This record gives sequence, structure tokens and C-alpha cells, in this order.
Amino acid sequence: MSRNSSKKSKGENLKKRHRFFLNPYSDCAFTKCPKCETKTKIRKFPLVIHIEPKQLFLLNKQCKYCPSCDLIIARKQEIESFMAFGIRQSNPEIIGNNYLVMGTVDRKDWKEGSQDSLSPSEIIERMYVFKDVWNFKVIPAGWYPAEEK
Repeated sequence: MSRNSSKKSKGENLKKRHRFFLNPYSDCAFTKCPKCETKTKIRKFPLVIHIEPKQLFLLNKQCKYCPSCDLIIARKQEIESFMAFGIRQSNPEIIGNNYLVMGTVDRKDWKEGSQDSLSPSEIIERMYVFKDVWNFKVIPAGWYPAEEK
């Protein structure tokens, strides 16, 4: 096996872009970045979602975005409802299965993929995986004793 193919198999040559946070909180909109406290923007991102077993789903989703941290914040409830609606007719038995938001693709690749002119392997080749996936815990506002901070 050549040196280049062994690196690809280990995932070292994957294209990386953006950081990602899947917001599980229905009552938190994250109008400010949870990391740097700057105001978030609203941007559309073509997300690549893997649904078990072996199903790729492309979703052009409006998300909160912090340009300073390069952080995409997507609401979990919205993603799940769009996925359920999108696969309801084509593959209803996988609704509710585990899924993973893997990364993004360029807009032109999303358009090709949504018209079924790209195979799943081509989508994966063109995909940008996330640099990092972050998790944040929301602490309700209020007064707390000094030892609980």
C-alpha cells in the first residue's frame, strides 16, 4: 500500500472546515456565541447527515453562525423534523434512527446531490468534515452561592 492511500484510510487527508454545535435546547436560541459572546449571524449551510444504516441526507439549513469562532449552531429539533419530512416518502423505516451531522459541502455540490446526480461516495469525497464538535451546557440565569460557581 502506498503512503498516500494509507493516510487517506486513516482520515488524515480529510478536508476540514468550521466547528459545529448541535443545540439540544429548545428554549435557547444562542443569539450570542457561547464561546466568545459576540452576536451570531444567520447563514445557510448545506449539511451532510449520516442516518443509520448507510443513508446520507443533504440539508440546506439556516443556522446560527459565529464568524469569530467559525462555529455553526444548528437546532436539533429542526434538523430532526426536516429529516423526518424529507425521508418520509422515500425511506420511512429509518425515521427515528441514530444520525450524525458529519460536515458541510459546497453549495454547488449540494445542488447536484439534491438532484440525485451525485452518488454517496462522491458526496463524501467532496465533503468538509467539521474541525471540531463542541458541546455547551446552559446554566440558567440567577443568583448562585460562591461555592457553586
